[in-house]
Amino acid sequence: MVGQNGIMLAVNIISSHFGILVSKVCECLLRKGSLTIQNIVRFTELTPQQVKHSVLVLIQHNCVQAFSFRSDEDDQGGVPKGTHYVVIFENILHRLRFAKFSSIVSEQLDKESEELLEGLLQHGRLTLEQIILRALSKRNEGDCAIQDVLREKISKLVSEHFVERCPPSEPSVRLQDGDNSTRKRGTKSASFVRTKTLEQKVITAAVSLKRFDFTMNTGADVISEANALRKPANVTVGEKRKVEALEMDDGTIDEKDILWRANFEEFICHLKQKACIASVRSRLDDEVGVTLNAVLDATRGPEKKVKVENSVPLSLDAIFEEVIKSEEGRCMTKERVDLALSQMGCHPTTIGTKASYSVDVKNIIEIARKEEVESLISKRYGKDACRMFKLLWKNGELMETDKALYFFPISDTAFVNKNEALKSLSNLGNDGYLQMEKPVSQGAQSQFLLWKVNKSSLGEHVFDEMCHAALNLRLRLAYELEQEHEILQLPKHKRIGAEGKRYERIRDVNILLESSLMKLDEALMLFHDY
Repeated sequence: MVGQNGIMLAVNIISSHFGILVSKVCECLLRKGSLTIQNIVRFTELTPQQVKHSVLVLIQHNCVQAFSFRSDEDDQGGVPKGTHYVVIFENILHRLRFAKFSSIVSEQLDKESEELLEGLLQHGRLTLEQIILRALSKRNEGDCAIQDVLREKISKLVSEHFVERCPPSEPSVRLQDGDNSTRKRGTKSASFVRTKTLEQKVITAAVSLKRFDFTMNTGADVISEANALRKPANVTVGEKRKVEALEMDDGTIDEKDILWRANFEEFICHLKQKACIASVRSRLDDEVGVTLNAVLDATRGPEKKVKVENSVPLSLDAIFEEVIKSEEGRCMTKERVDLALSQMGCHPTTIGTKASYSVDVKNIIEIARKEEVESLISKRYGKDACRMFKLLWKNGELMETDKALYFFPISDTAFVNKNEALKSLSNLGNDGYLQMEKPVSQGAQSQFLLWKVNKSSLGEHVFDEMCHAALNLRLRLAYELEQEHEILQLPKHKRIGAEGKRYERIRDVNILLESSLMKLDEALMLFHDY
């Protein structure tokens, strides 16, 4: 589901990065679902040339994927003709996390690998030749030895799954009922409900079996090749790869060489791992965090997946061996590691003759989400409302108002006032945090209220609210920077007196808003695949 606030946030990101025209095309696809070029022209009222260029920009930066429909041979007449384009919503949000992605590569690999990744983050898709030419332009060097080093760095990025081959330009997706429209209007005009996960089908169809295949081809001189082959001799370093053909009839894209891009899924996996570790550290203790980090690091190799509900089973000896690799883990004993696993709810299971442990990653993420929601409710509605929410979350079933009140003492001797509790529950229900039902009793005269936490719809609601908060932060930051544009352009020696105070103010505001946005994005990431 992509709510209105999610759509507006995505449009704001695209608009700030690529301009109004591209954002209009993006918004059209977000609101209407998958469309052909002709339909995008019809809905946006832009010229065909403007739409073509905008779609190419979105494809270049991995925000849109082209695809075609297919169906059984006996149903060919019902297949929509032409190439369709669908927005990859998550990839747009990932543009807020580029600094975090670069930091991960810098920590895991080195600074040179980070610079190579930044080229792909900046330009979306590049050939190996373009990646190397861009890196060489910064070094002012071009000998074969340097090029071989760069190839090794790129190979390492690919082997660690930080970089992958771009998907096929136009995969085919089997047509099913409801796939023509990605979303439909719900009963409330402010919400969108996904009828079919067409976006997920397109992403799955676009995954290449050779996405992480990389041939070193050492000893070749990229600069000589660029001068000898086709047109790259007159292409400036770092220039976005131009796509020569995007026909109105079928939208075919001519891609002659292998293109590479950043693998966002791998980065999100790393960021979620950090979020899980931070959650157990704050909820339990540091040793549990060290143990969880060791388990996830040990299983990263065999899994290499993002959406993993449980880690690969490992023996206690294997986990302890991984724990003592870190500085924090060297002071831990095997008994303390065993205790940490027990605190996380990991109980040994016997496989053959050995006991093994598996971490419930899904449960850790759910607890982290619950803590985020509880914090939000406590700040907005008060502690009493938060306690009632906790009870309903734990119960998991519909509960009567009076029964809910019975479990909520305000102090040692008093209970929550019934009217106040009903008011708080009603506010939570009206704002989308609780599900309320009004069953009529058999007497048909009296009514009583039932309350429940619907975790699925709650996740969608909280995600949409977080998108709204992120949009507000971005708009406020843009406004502040625009208002003080002249002050920011002043040289250092002129930042004195009143101008100096204004400069310090806008600097502090910028730091505050940027840090708030970064912290909010960490919560957004937890809810992005609810």
